Amino acid sequence: MIFWSCVALGLALLPSLMFLRNLPRFRLPNRSRAVIDAAEDNLSPRHRSDAAEVSVLIPARNEADSIAACVQSVLASRDVKVEVWVLDDDSDDATAAVVLEMATADKRVRCMSGQPLPPQWNGKQHACWQLASSANYPRLLFLDADVRLQPHAIKTLVDWQDANQIALLSAFPQQETETFLEKLLIPMMHYILLGFLPIARMRASTSPAYAAGCGQLFMTLKTDYDAAGTHQAIHASRHDGVKLPRIYRQSGLMTDVVDGTGLARCRMYRDGGQVIRGLLKNADEGIANPRLIGVFTFLILGASVLPVVMLSIAIVKQSPLGIGIGVIAVLMAHLPRALAAFYFRQPLVGVLLHSVAAALFIGLQWTALAMAMLGKKVRWRGRN
Repeated sequence: MIFWSCVALGLALLPSLMFLRNLPRFRLPNRSRAVIDAAEDNLSPRHRSDAAEVSVLIPARNEADSIAACVQSVLASRDVKVEVWVLDDDSDDATAAVVLEMATADKRVRCMSGQPLPPQWNGKQHACWQLASSANYPRLLFLDADVRLQPHAIKTLVDWQDANQIALLSAFPQQETETFLEKLLIPMMHYILLGFLPIARMRASTSPAYAAGCGQLFMTLKTDYDAAGTHQAIHASRHDGVKLPRIYRQSGLMTDVVDGTGLARCRMYRDGGQVIRGLLKNADEGIANPRLIGVFTFLILGASVLPVVMLSIAIVKQSPLGIGIGVIAVLMAHLPRALAAFYFRQPLVGVLLHSVAAALFIGLQWTALAMAMLGKKVRWRGRN
């Protein structure tokens, strides 16, 4: 029992120490939230002649309820020139009508109708590829329709990209969660990213092994986008968060991922069913493949579940040493989620039930692998 308690402690320390090491690197250096808010209250939107020019590209399929808020947040951007292209991807709701009405009121907004989806193409990748072809500005910002930007967001990302010579920059927006499964599982993305990706090594190398990003928000220069092969190079993928950075790195171009908590917010899914389907739909392109799933199962369950199991056994056996080791192991297991809750505004219930979230997350990965081996695909937004 003492041996396995020590193993649990060791495994829990791995992602905790990595998370602590990554956290200051992941977070963008910026002014305090209060200073930013005060400055924005005293400024009106301005568009200087020397401001960066950014084409904001938004693929939209049945987004009538959310697209207006997304576009309005982009139009409120400060210190940059923006044009907003929205592609209506064969929606059967009023998405196009909403955007066309906005385009009438603001010439920076354009609405385009998507071309029929070719065989073997994923809908989002095809939409992004078409949008990039229409962009007039040299810098592209691919944005999901459920993302809401802060007025300073684009300028902040442009400055970071230019200062660090990043070909493809991705930011993780603040993830808004309301239902139980959202609060439990959505924050796992930060746990996986910061607990297992060595960010310092990622920024020192263009190796595809360190490809990482968030598909909700990508910024790139058009020249780099073309050099990497565009979305055409990942046309069949659902996992642009990993696949897009990978093709850049395969072309010798640097990618980076940063914290966007103070820059944008997004509610990815709306209920428990969407959470499950959303995690299943592209898992086989990430962890849920034969090469990675065994290693990640051992690491995540060992770091998140085993400490709770060993502490429970130690309590039953009334072992003071086992209880002491177990308590430390459990605290280390939950430390990354506690830090994420504080810095990334995540719910407390996810911290308290982290071991449950980790077990469920791994269960979904194995389910996704089994589905992939059986040739079954999760239907998403009306498409297979």
